[in-house]
This record gives sequence, structure tokens and C-alpha cells, in this order.
Amino acid sequence: MTKRATQRPAQFVKPAHWSNDPPPAPAEPPAPTGAEEELSPTRYGDWVRNGIAVDF
Repeated sequence: MTKRATQRPAQFVKPAHWSNDPPPAPAEPPAPTGAEEELSPTRYGDWVRNGIAVDF
């Protein structure tokens, strides 16, 4: 088995657009209204749960 690299090569230069900031927290999904279901099929048979499309 080949060992996995744990460090970048010495000649690697970090691109200017890279940041050390953590990713932003996801926004709260809108609350369903009376006519909407909590889970409902959307495009291509996917379902949306907490703002994320999932496929079974």
C-alpha cells in the first residue's frame, strides 16, 4: 500500500484566492407553509431535507 502524503511539496505556492477562514455556517431553511410538506419530491425524484437534495 502506498503511503498517503501528509504535507505539500516544498515548492508548492498557495494561490492568492485561498483563505484560512472557516466556511460560513449554512443558512436556516425557510419554514414550510401549510400547503407544503416537510419532505416533497423535487426534480428528478430527489427529496429535499434541511435544504439539501437527497436521493434514495
